[in-house]
Amino acid sequence: MRSTATEPGATVAIRRATARDAKRLTRLVRTSRAYEGPYAPMVEGYRIGPDYIETHQVFVAADTVTGQVLGFYALIISPPELDLMFVGDQAQGLGIGRRLIGHLKEEARRAGVTGVRIVSHPPAEGFYRGMGAEPVGTVLASPPAVMWDRPELLLGIG
Repeated sequence: MRSTATEPGATVAIRRATARDAKRLTRLVRTSRAYEGPYAPMVEGYRIGPDYIETHQVFVAADTVTGQVLGFYALIISPPELDLMFVGDQAQGLGIGRRLIGHLKEEARRAGVTGVRIVSHPPAEGFYRGMGAEPVGTVLASPPAVMWDRPELLLGIG
């Protein structure tokens, strides 16, 4: 039996993003509750364009029944860094983030990467640490683009 994206155990597939996903990914970033309040200016006007998707390793988690995009990540291989990762508000708590991190590790391993740098949104640090990332420092605020310090972590690929 297949379930919908809003139920635990939803049928989800992770696939390479295409240029046609750009608007959906942009909407997911701009509407994320994780970026409300003091964090809102960082995603205001943020855009993920088709060119970004075509030049980076961007992967989407989508409900295989409805096609709904539930989350995504972007991995830079050289130097290895998680550039973006978002899980839609409606998909929080369904294991989508865990699945995306598992997929990221597979992709990094395939590319011969032994560790991936993560500069985390402060509220997401606990998630990344729960996935095995270790703190390695702090990236200081760089106003006006980023007004707060961010934890820097290293996700080992083993």
